[in-house]
Amino acid sequence: MVAPTHHADAIAVLAASAIDAMPPGPFAVAGFSLGGYVALEVCRQAHRRIAGIALLDTGARADSKAARQNRQGMVAALGSGSASFAQVAADFASRVVHASHAQDRRLLERLADMARSVGREGFARQQTAAMNRPDSRDVLRTLRCPALVLCGREDQVPPPALSEEMAALLAGDAALVIVPDCGHMSTLEQPAAVAEAVGHWLQRVDAQAACATGAAP
Repeated sequence: MVAPTHHADAIAVLAASAIDAMPPGPFAVAGFSLGGYVALEVCRQAHRRIAGIALLDTGARADSKAARQNRQGMVAALGSGSASFAQVAADFASRVVHASHAQDRRLLERLADMARSVGREGFARQQTAAMNRPDSRDVLRTLRCPALVLCGREDQVPPPALSEEMAALLAGDAALVIVPDCGHMSTLEQPAAVAEAVGHWLQRVDAQAACATGAAP
């Protein structure tokens, strides 16, 4: 199940919508960047149903004052017409990839396609949701399930220190993966490394679920 993150301007609403789309019973949740904020809120709202969590290039803290001002500036520029959505999206793309990928036309075109699919209004809703999100470090402390925390070594959006903090707060079976030669867009920049880490995490989720039910893994 893939939950959209651009149809509402509040993390709690996005999380509730994602939970409503799930079948009954336990489930694992994974989130990348903004999706990680939603995943943590899913854990807050459906704590007893969480079988595993993967947090990719994200953080558990609320926005800093500087980050909030940056988001507000992007939303204001779009609303006033002082900057086109294409300009804002291009500027954002230049900040989220590793230097070695800065001239990767195929990757940059894919980022542009993703931005167009979200659209101006969807992007504004995403930024509003992100800037008003709660601190979720308390949620991490309550989780007792297989967990993956992953980020690019050169991620500057949430730097690796925030991933290290999340992994340290998780009291259960947590794995921390720092992907080399990678900025914020780990799933596009280093897809093989991310797929391997997520695959190992899912194996751990399945193994724990099998133990809980007494079934063979």
